[in-house]
Amino acid sequence: MMLIIILTVFVLITAVLAIWGEYKPTRTQVYIFKPLTTILIIGIALLGVSPTALYKTLIIVGLIFCLGGDIFLMLPAKYFIMGLVSFLIGHIFYIAAFATDGGLQLSWWLLPLAVYGIIMYTILQPHLGKMRGPVIAYVLVILTMAWQALTRWSVLQTTGALLAAVGAVTFVVSDSTLALDRFREKFRSARVIVLTTYWLAQWLIALSVGGYLAFTELL
Repeated sequence: MMLIIILTVFVLITAVLAIWGEYKPTRTQVYIFKPLTTILIIGIALLGVSPTALYKTLIIVGLIFCLGGDIFLMLPAKYFIMGLVSFLIGHIFYIAAFATDGGLQLSWWLLPLAVYGIIMYTILQPHLGKMRGPVIAYVLVILTMAWQALTRWSVLQTTGALLAAVGAVTFVVSDSTLALDRFREKFRSARVIVLTTYWLAQWLIALSVGGYLAFTELL
């Protein structure tokens, strides 16, 4: 369990270095520390002690696809769609993980998420062009992911489920900021917000596998 805490410290260090690299003239620092941060988070998930092997496996596979998305988004703009697809597949694995405790379930969380999705699409729609279809598909998938994570927490009321739910919502915040920066209007602080919320989301989801027990023992 102590190794999870050590990895978390390294995640914080490499994330700071990656974000710092986003504002430097060369991309070398980003190429090294951006994927490394996600790899460390995968390590945290691997060390988790979830009683449900299927949940742990699905989360880890989802993280691996997100790592692929990280790599594609570091490359020139022509690889953006491949990064989008990688993250979309990662979210599908997360949805499957959150459904392991009873399948897809309806809940009132669908309403606020649907309203949020409609508002975001209305803001982005005039700027999407040929990306309209992929963006719609991605929005539907990530909102479904957040919906199922929140629903799972409502049913289970466990620490792991809460961490996953907060992580899923934080992921929505990260991707919303990325979409606004990329399709509507670029702003300098976007990269800090996107990457900070992104890695916080992934770290929380990875901890939901059981790694949070390390911090419980520490306290």
